[in-house]
Amino acid sequence: MSEQAIEKEVVSLKYLLSVADTPEQFCNATELVNRNRITSNPRKILKEANHFRLRPFRFLINKN
Repeated sequence: MSEQAIEKEVVSLKYLLSVADTPEQFCNATELVNRNRITSNPRKILKEANHFRLRPFRFLINKN
């Protein structure tokens, strides 16, 4: 592949990821388990996902 074709491919992939990898899409595909409760509340999911390490007994589960 030429350098120009590779650059075009990289730009296309960046655009594709920017559309698919949004906080809204992340919340749609994830559930938060907090001990015995499961929630799909986007605010709680994003708040927990911002921690470097998840707090004890909290799990992010992908619905896929």
